[in-house]
Amino acid sequence: MKSIAVFCGSSDGNDPQIINEAFQLGHTIAQKGMALVYGAAKIGLMGKVAEGALNAKGDVIGIIPNFLKTKEIVHTGLSELIITDNMHDRKVIMYDKSDGFIIIPGGFGTMDEFFEITTWGQLGLHTKPIGILNSNGYYDALIAQSKMMVERGFLKQENLDAVVIDCTIEGLLEKMNNYQPLPAPQWLNKEGL
Repeated sequence: MKSIAVFCGSSDGNDPQIINEAFQLGHTIAQKGMALVYGAAKIGLMGKVAEGALNAKGDVIGIIPNFLKTKEIVHTGLSELIITDNMHDRKVIMYDKSDGFIIIPGGFGTMDEFFEITTWGQLGLHTKPIGILNSNGYYDALIAQSKMMVERGFLKQENLDAVVIDCTIEGLLEKMNNYQPLPAPQWLNKEGL
């Protein structure tokens, strides 16, 4: 992977361990020579991830829709800043610029980004690794809900297994680097979409 998109909260939350891990994730991505792709904010966990990467002299690409671009929100020290017309275009460009995706703690926006990129993978639209950094057990309930989806027949086990999960940065990145994508679903072809 040459670049990783990180989806996360525009708030800090209230867990010091999670705040520290956001900074460390950005720092580690940069130290490993990968570019960070993220939502361009200087606030919240987004700002912490960016500061971690910039602290390690990494390339940081921020992508933000025009309606969110204010002096109070957008990070002005990035390697590259891309302004989009809307939220959907932001996600598409983040996808195009990234070789893998990681979610760390966040709210509805983070969930939206995670579920959309995961669904694209399930449909065979991409084969890039998707990782959950389960910081301090933050995603335990999401993982349990996903297992319930499998148990109740709404999600295939192989699709859940395609999501890489770890509670450490190094462990997650190692698993993502060794990721083996699922074959495209047999029932799906691009002409049928």
